[in-house]
Amino acid sequence: MRLTIALSLAVLAGATPALAQEADNEKVNAVIVYGQDECPKPTGDEITICARKPEAERFRIPKGLRETPSATSESWNSRVMAYERIGKTGTMSCTPSGAGGWTGCSQKLIEQAYAEKQGEDMSFAKIIEEERGKRLATIDADAAATQARVEAVEKEIDAKKRAEQEAEEAAQKPLTPPVANPPATPPKSN
Repeated sequence: MRLTIALSLAVLAGATPALAQEADNEKVNAVIVYGQDECPKPTGDEITICARKPEAERFRIPKGLRETPSATSESWNSRVMAYERIGKTGTMSCTPSGAGGWTGCSQKLIEQAYAEKQGEDMSFAKIIEEERGKRLATIDADAAATQARVEAVEKEIDAKKRAEQEAEEAAQKPLTPPVANPPATPPKSN
């Protein structure tokens, strides 16, 4: 019974990202441009996000890869934290020694990833969200303009049909001149 539930949950967990990917079919082109370079124009439904950097950065190694951490650039707080972890073993310690030492490893990886994310100088997710907001702001105006164009075309079509129908009715009427009443004969006097 437990195995069946576990397998069902594993299948659902594996299917969820696939469903999310199918629902989010937006194409996003994130580009870094330098100096006065033009941002490429989006094609079709594609969203193009341009992050502009100074011209001096064009041929340089990215800032995150330029700087290498060293013991001299490490803060005192980081050094003290390292010393505090030396003797730490057991649960939540992310060490191979002690019972449950492995349990803190995922938390350590999460903290490290979050620290790296904070150090990035550009956030494409934020830029993409802003661009989405701009597009959503114009949807109502675009829809109203499209509706007005459709209504104008429908009126033209209706007017054309009415004119054709009137012309057809006029063509079906006989073209014989109306018959005049014969003159009345005066009464004969005797």
